[in-house]
Amino acid sequence: MYEPIRTKSVHSTMAGTTSDFPHRSREEELDIQLAGHLAALLAVTDELRALGPSADLDTAAERLAAQVARLRGGRTPLRAAPAAAGDPVALHRRAHALAGRALVVAASRADTAVAILSAERMDAHAAALSADPKELSTA
Repeated sequence: MYEPIRTKSVHSTMAGTTSDFPHRSREEELDIQLAGHLAALLAVTDELRALGPSADLDTAAERLAAQVARLRGGRTPLRAAPAAAGDPVALHRRAHALAGRALVVAASRADTAVAILSAERMDAHAAALSADPKELSTA
């Protein structure tokens, strides 16, 4: 009445069976996620650097780029030219949020170097947000 199934199922429903597609470990997934957060933070940092020169932001950008490269197996992150004028308050808020996300993932994978860097960036952006708005263009 019914024709029998002649091909293997694409879904693995049996315990102990292996599938044909590769799986990433939890560590690999966390590395990918952390590199993404740090790369986004680097992009926002570059935008803030374009608004005004700052040795702190230059150092932070170098450190972020180094960590992204480490997490991506030595591949340096692509860095686009930042957009022209932007809202420094919005950029600092975004950077603070991205640093917080990176801190959570770094803590989850026990990456002390990135956790320290993320916490430092959170502090720097929180300080910039609490500073006088006139000072944000140079922060």
